[in-house]
Amino acid sequence: MLRDADMLSRTNLAPPVGRRPAQRSVYAEAEADPPVPADLIEERLVGAMLPSQLLQSGEIIVLQIKPSPWFIVLDALGSLATLVAMAVAVGAMARFRLINMSNRDLLLAAVGLGILLRLFWQFLEWLSRVYVLTDRRVITVKGVLQVAVFEAALRHVQHTTMTFTIRERLFGLGTIGFATAGTAVTEAAWTMIGRPLDVNQIVIETLDRYR
Repeated sequence: MLRDADMLSRTNLAPPVGRRPAQRSVYAEAEADPPVPADLIEERLVGAMLPSQLLQSGEIIVLQIKPSPWFIVLDALGSLATLVAMAVAVGAMARFRLINMSNRDLLLAAVGLGILLRLFWQFLEWLSRVYVLTDRRVITVKGVLQVAVFEAALRHVQHTTMTFTIRERLFGLGTIGFATAGTAVTEAAWTMIGRPLDVNQIVIETLDRYR
């Protein structure tokens, strides 16, 4: 009897076949869910490469994103263009016999190694960046050798700005800046994020709701 009752209760709780349960908004989840346990917070932080004890007990993560992977190439575009120009110059010098072929190969190998090292460093930069929006604060973490953490309470955020450089517009990216004073100066920026208009809408709604 107990087994039959348990199976009946599970059947009643399961959603109908072929129908997906209604999705709740992030705000509905924030209101219905209990505070996040400390151990779960620590697990999230470690998984996102954030400093330990960054989040407060019961603080709800509304949004947690990273820059677009295009950040790896686009942010290093200037130095990469210089290295490619050097490779072209080496090839031209070898063609006009200004340098011999053995020196050409050596120089091209050095330029290729420089490109790989630059991209690897930029990958580490991308890996270190985490942008977090909670029901209390805006948090930005970045830095490979020296980690820099910016955090501001939502009530202190005066306004946000959106910028779109030519590089970002070509790939559908954008940058959101945060200002804690009534000036045009931004103290922190979420650089080269994907779907910037959607992200900015979530930021504005969160500020209006919790601030």
